[in-house]
Amino acid sequence: MRIHHLIGSLCALTFLCLPHNIASASDQRTEEEIVEERMGLYLQFSSESVPWHHLAAIDQYERNIQQVRNDLPKSEGPISIHFSMEDWFGIWNPDLTDTSPDTIAFFGGFGTDGNGDGIADRSDPADVLMAMYSHLAMYGPDEDKFKAALWHYYKRETTVNQIMTIAKLYKHFETVELDKHVFPIPKGHNYSYRSTWGSKRGWGGRRIHEGTDIFAGYGVPVVATSYGIIEVMGWNEYGGWRIGIRDNHNTYHYFAHLAYFDKGIKEGDIVEPGTLLGFVGSSGYGKEGTSGKFPPHLHYGLYKYNGRIEWAFDPYPALRNWERQQ
Repeated sequence: MRIHHLIGSLCALTFLCLPHNIASASDQRTEEEIVEERMGLYLQFSSESVPWHHLAAIDQYERNIQQVRNDLPKSEGPISIHFSMEDWFGIWNPDLTDTSPDTIAFFGGFGTDGNGDGIADRSDPADVLMAMYSHLAMYGPDEDKFKAALWHYYKRETTVNQIMTIAKLYKHFETVELDKHVFPIPKGHNYSYRSTWGSKRGWGGRRIHEGTDIFAGYGVPVVATSYGIIEVMGWNEYGGWRIGIRDNHNTYHYFAHLAYFDKGIKEGDIVEPGTLLGFVGSSGYGKEGTSGKFPPHLHYGLYKYNGRIEWAFDPYPALRNWERQQ
């Protein structure tokens, strides 16, 4: 069974349901213009050694965590990669206003000049991307070397895995615009649901309900709600036959109590909104194969990773939003 920290968060919900690359109030450019500028920067600082989707994945990851944490500054520019002062200037650098790439390099800092003005500016998107590019270029472009570069910088396995997921999605779809969501039950099928967040559970000890139950008949199709990668697939005693999908916004989508899976999917597969995952059932609450202990329904849960912990939040408002769009 997956163990998650349970924290209600309006911030995470807003981040999931609204466009994720939102400009500041002072920036009157359209979302399309911001994305275009961002992609231009990724391409400008990419090469065979550092493909654009590696830079884009790190940038998106940092944008994600800035949306749900109060201890991190919110980037107002097109690039959200944030270097701490110690990383940028060098831990032994006595001058934390240093703008010289040479002295910063002497003290082991990441800061460098990316736009040719001779200044290493921690707030300049070109300088920031060049600094991250230089770090990644020391390792190389293949998956294992990219993971090593991420581990050296973040030193957290969950963070490395999340960024790797984002990079794979960007590479596969050849775009960063992967914000579309759909309701997990396709249009044309009968279902019903209400907010069941926080309800008491009657099996498996004292616990609360971390999701929304969508009641439907046996065999009703269940589809992916987002772009993502199938991270977990199989049986657990609580969720029965279940699938877990991680998307490019640090969100884990949990589909439980399935009758069976679609035969064409497996762990590691890349999915998109509407990909058939399986079919509604009543599996779970016991050893593998247990079924029928409750009416057939889909349990749908959402979990957010903020760079430190992963925690559950109420999916009901998001489901209502996706249902209206559908």
